[in-house]
Amino acid sequence: MKIQQIRQSIALQGLEDWGTAGLPGTREIRVSGVQKVIPGSEVINTGVFECTPGVYRRSVKQAEVMHFLSDRGRFTPDGEDTIHFTGGDTLFFAAHTEGT
Repeated sequence: MKIQQIRQSIALQGLEDWGTAGLPGTREIRVSGVQKVIPGSEVINTGVFECTPGVYRRSVKQAEVMHFLSDRGRFTPDGEDTIHFTGGDTLFFAAHTEGT
């Protein structure tokens, strides 16, 4: 199928356990989600994930778009000012964007 749809992502149930994330010396973060891939275009994917509060280092090497459904947070790209976000905001991360 050329189009993958995630209906009512804000109310999505049954997310898969993706394990933990976090920085040494900080509270462990639980991460869960669902990922959708279009067959034949595996390099492009989308999904929904949620995590418990905490601090972790972003290590995704690909460009990424994140749309936040609820709550709030902040991201500090290496060498740049902190970006604060809240539910309803969308962030675009260029490839190789790293930070906490």
